[in-house]
Amino acid sequence: MLRSGSQRWACVAGWTLLVAMLMGTAVAAVPTADDPAQLLKQADSVRTSDHPEFLQLMKRLGAEAATLSPQQRMHLRYLQAWAVGYQGDYETATPLLNAVIAESTDATLRFRAGTTLVNNLAIGSHYEEAFAQVSQLLDQLPQIVDKDARIQGLGVAAFLYNEAGQYDLGLNYATQMVRENPVGDGNCKGRMIQVQSLYESGKFATFGKQSREAIDACNKASEFLYANAVRFYVASFDIQYGQSSAAIKLLQKNYADVRRIDYGELTSEFDATLARAYWDEGETALAQQYAHAAVDGGVKHEFTKSRTSAYELLYLISKQQGDLDAALTYHEKYTAADKGYLNEVSAKALAYQTVKQQLLAKKLQIDTLNKQNQILSLQQALAKKAAVASRLYIVLLLLVLASIAFWTYKIKRSQLRFMKLARRDGLTGIFNRQHFVNEAELQLQYCRKSSRGACLVLIDLDHFKAVNDTHGHAVGDRVLLRAVEACKTYLRSTDIFGRLGGEEFGILLPECTLEQVLVRAEQIRVAIATASAGEDAPGIPISASFGVSSVAHSGYELRQMLIHADEALYRAKREGRNRVSVVDHSAMSLAS
Repeated sequence: MLRSGSQRWACVAGWTLLVAMLMGTAVAAVPTADDPAQLLKQADSVRTSDHPEFLQLMKRLGAEAATLSPQQRMHLRYLQAWAVGYQGDYETATPLLNAVIAESTDATLRFRAGTTLVNNLAIGSHYEEAFAQVSQLLDQLPQIVDKDARIQGLGVAAFLYNEAGQYDLGLNYATQMVRENPVGDGNCKGRMIQVQSLYESGKFATFGKQSREAIDACNKASEFLYANAVRFYVASFDIQYGQSSAAIKLLQKNYADVRRIDYGELTSEFDATLARAYWDEGETALAQQYAHAAVDGGVKHEFTKSRTSAYELLYLISKQQGDLDAALTYHEKYTAADKGYLNEVSAKALAYQTVKQQLLAKKLQIDTLNKQNQILSLQQALAKKAAVASRLYIVLLLLVLASIAFWTYKIKRSQLRFMKLARRDGLTGIFNRQHFVNEAELQLQYCRKSSRGACLVLIDLDHFKAVNDTHGHAVGDRVLLRAVEACKTYLRSTDIFGRLGGEEFGILLPECTLEQVLVRAEQIRVAIATASAGEDAPGIPISASFGVSSVAHSGYELRQMLIHADEALYRAKREGRNRVSVVDHSAMSLAS
């Protein structure tokens, strides 16, 4: 149900790839002086720790640009491009960075511009180009001796791989940052990314030691942006485990500092997390205030976790207050943001796999060319050999070509497998939310054109969080699998079955009347209650609540059917759970 979905968004880390833009090379702070070299170093060192001072230094350097050496002017151009990107104008910053890469004679500066370019590409949704650029930077890394540039390259790689869900890779590069720079700003940034990797991958049982070390390292380096990013993860973790009051205390204590830093995405994440914490504490007015702040202060025209979570919370608040018009408006915005965000997540994961396959294919292509050169050399040698030796060489070459064809075939199969995985839920194997929505909308269009009936069933396992908290996530996963198998027993090949998130599932049943679906839903309800008490999860009582809507009352728009089914599901929960409910259309008609 939507209520459990909002809890999922609030618990997931929201530190986006935009932060990687800040992975600048920090140098030891030096007193501001008239020497252009010192001014450039000073600007470089305070970009994230004291951004207002950075802007003043940039203004001063711009006025003195005519007196700079060619190398210093190129350094200034890089800092100007970085500043443009920091303000969110990525389309303008990208050609400026490309110019630095093309024209600079300094390999280290080109490397740094390349790392910043990766972020512009990723933020502009050019994910394949971003991953390709990261691969090139990592290939160049052994030749880069500048410590700070290496930290910048490792940091941007770690952030990008975390965004693609490759948390082990992100953790590996973050650990390398800490190892190479154990006392500098790389220690702060590396530890922050370690916290992100471990949190996102669900490998934290507690945040205690890692978070304290990360915050201490960032405070010591005056990198307060990163210290507050770690605090955001700690607060999200607290909310996930029912410690909303602790999350509020931590976020409010550092809220003024976050506003002073003036980095929109982090501010929006703080607002969205505070809204969720106040909602859990029953402080509806404060929850609404911070949810509006998260929407207004977030990155415009981008689908982010904070914006999605805030819209969902505003929908729940409006529904609780009985303002159905506002609830419908916010639900539409939530649905659009949720779908857009899931599309972004899938695009990043697929881009990573695509580039990985392209690099492998390129390597095989190079190997093939090398083998072909060997074949030409052998063919020349064959002319001088006896007939028996010639046949032996030919057989050997055919085996080499056959092996190349075999690996090419395997790569193609791997690419097809990744495309299939993008449509399926990783645990249950049924459709994920995005693919369920797409398939359901297509099926409803067909039913509309042919004047056929259809019904939507939303299923939410009752008290499932208690199962996870009491018995652990492994047992919870087995209960989810048993529930899915119980559902499949009563589904046809034409029914569309998907996991909408957490313990919530959806079924679209075309060419079914409401009466037929209610019978089917009752069968599934009984089957879930029976199946969940098997040997994989002994002694665990489990049940599910069902909300049903039909095109006869809701029309053929999936959005409206979801709203009505969710209303019915909320009603089933309110009336005691473990039951099937249909929305009261007469009451809804009176309300409208």
